[in-house]
Amino acid sequence: MKIRCSQSQLLFGINTVLKAVPSKSSMTILECILFTADENGIRLTANDMELGIETYIEGSVEIAGDIAVDAKMISNLIRSYTGDKAEDFVIESDDTSTVHIYSGNSKVDIPGRSTEEFVLLPELEKKDPIEISQFSLKELIRQTIFSISDNDTNKIMTGELFEIKEDQFKVVSLDGHRISVRNITLKNSYDDKSVIIPGKTLQELLKIIPGDVDKDVSIFLCENHVIFEYESVKVVSRIIEGNYFKIDQMISNDFETRFDINKRDLLEVINRATLLIKEGDKKPIIFNVNDDVASLSITSSLGKMEDDINISKTGKDIKIGFNPKFLIDALRVIDDENVTVYMVNPKAPCIIKNEEESYLYLILPVNF
Repeated sequence: MKIRCSQSQLLFGINTVLKAVPSKSSMTILECILFTADENGIRLTANDMELGIETYIEGSVEIAGDIAVDAKMISNLIRSYTGDKAEDFVIESDDTSTVHIYSGNSKVDIPGRSTEEFVLLPELEKKDPIEISQFSLKELIRQTIFSISDNDTNKIMTGELFEIKEDQFKVVSLDGHRISVRNITLKNSYDDKSVIIPGKTLQELLKIIPGDVDKDVSIFLCENHVIFEYESVKVVSRIIEGNYFKIDQMISNDFETRFDINKRDLLEVINRATLLIKEGDKKPIIFNVNDDVASLSITSSLGKMEDDINISKTGKDIKIGFNPKFLIDALRVIDDENVTVYMVNPKAPCIIKNEEESYLYLILPVNF
């Protein structure tokens, strides 16, 4: 194999597929990137058996072939060239034991691996793609990913529900203490579909999708896998098997208290309150909603704080406590200037949502 390409293209390809390379694996071949050069161009592939990514990069193929290279080694090596030394690279291999890398007057030899050991991405039947803009998909993930669970005892909670009903696309995540829901309207209508996608896949996807408003991502929901395709990149992931929680049964439309509040003011007060919380402490922030004022307070070993924010309220007064981090996570991803908060009683969840319910965040209270 012999290829020639720029440093920028090499780094683009390596950084993209690197998201599917495990930091450590009992199968060392999974810690490699597969370089393939053929009539289709230069393709880079990584696969950790759960998540696989491949992308094409610009460059010229002088001799067709393939080789697997340690991902960390090739990434650090290509990145080490700076300034005038970062000329076009030639990567050459005439066997599976050595890879020659040339740039300007520099030559580096590193070990290669046999491609026979490498686990290629599965061949899947792709049909009925769901089209969504890169920007919209990235926003859906960003605005929900924080409330997946990192505890593997309940696998379902470590993923997100992607649900399609005609032209409605719903994304849901939960961790046992909160629920995040985002709804958007797609450009086209589709057959009803539902799939649970691992949080890890979505976190890595969030990092590599450019987020262009005018360019789409094609999503293929296969039997045991999901495929995301955009531009020159393909991401293949296993799905989580099982039935997702019945979210509609967990969310009530009944409320005793409703108030509108400026999001920036609320976020500022909660952030300030967290300065009085030691790492590892579970100190709640207390809301005392009374008339047209929400008094927020916190007491800890580091100090005490109370702050008032003007609100527009209907319904009963209420005093209720929350984990401040959960409120911050939700408020940070809401773009509205003002938010509406719904409460029932000090033991029931609060809900933050807009009238269209394009977003909904449910947060359980804590005792104080």
